[in-house]
Amino acid sequence: MLGELFPALETELVSLVGSIEKHEPYGAMRALACVGRRVLGEGGEGSEVCAGEARWSRAALAAVAVAAKRGADRAVADRLAALNDAVKQAAKKPKCGILSFIPELEEMSSVCESIFARGRRADLDRWYLSLATAMLRTIQLAKHPRTPRAVVQMENYHRLYACVSSLRVTALDRLRRDARMRYSEALKQYDTQYFGRPLEKLAQFFERVGEAVASGVKEDEVCYRTAFSKHELRRLLALYPDHEVRKTLHRLYRTVEKHLSEKGGLLQVVWRAMQEEFIAQHVALQARIASCYPGAGLTLPLSTQDILDAFSDIAREH
Repeated sequence: MLGELFPALETELVSLVGSIEKHEPYGAMRALACVGRRVLGEGGEGSEVCAGEARWSRAALAAVAVAAKRGADRAVADRLAALNDAVKQAAKKPKCGILSFIPELEEMSSVCESIFARGRRADLDRWYLSLATAMLRTIQLAKHPRTPRAVVQMENYHRLYACVSSLRVTALDRLRRDARMRYSEALKQYDTQYFGRPLEKLAQFFERVGEAVASGVKEDEVCYRTAFSKHELRRLLALYPDHEVRKTLHRLYRTVEKHLSEKGGLLQVVWRAMQEEFIAQHVALQARIASCYPGAGLTLPLSTQDILDAFSDIAREH
């Protein structure tokens, strides 16, 4: 009877979903969540709505749910197709910064978590996985004319990791770990490439010392060789007075500041990583001096505390 009274109901509802999809970014998703709860009875089997729902209306709503799902899938497909456009847009800026599709994913998750809060979320989790997986690939391939590739990856992997972690979706656990690992690798790569070895000539000197020891020369006898004499080591140590090392670190900080974006929020993280790397190099060099030049009164120009103070002072000054 009702089917005869409303023969165009299904067509009109499907048309309504299409209109909502065109005028509201999350319209199809809202329709899918709403209709899905009705079709699947997720409003509660004992509710009056479900109990009184006629078979014909359920069939009509099922068709609407299919249309809404297709519309939502199209919206996600459009986002996937636009990922490379975000990279192209970023290339026009002085710094790459955070690629626009990550804040867009954050916005989508905020809206959709509310939309699907009381219903099935299998489709939502599927969209998350599809988008985040494609974003990982896009970040991996992204290039910027003025921002080092390691920075592009480091900042965006870090932001994507934070976004995925906040969702607490089991299906994204593997991807979350992958994003975290890639971020750490990019940070290490940038640290290695741009920090290098501030005490480069000393480092090279002790590399040769290490090779001599490896070839059979005793550590406490290395200093008797002309190339590794105490005089030669003193000459190299004199090349790195405190103020010169600080100048080098100042230049390094300005370089890092130039590369990283404010929205990335990783400047102090990178600076601390470089501080830790410098201390590790310093400790290794000092240990070699102690073992190969015992009692000579030779020491590196900066103590560990001097290094900590220098890094802190420079960060505060900027």
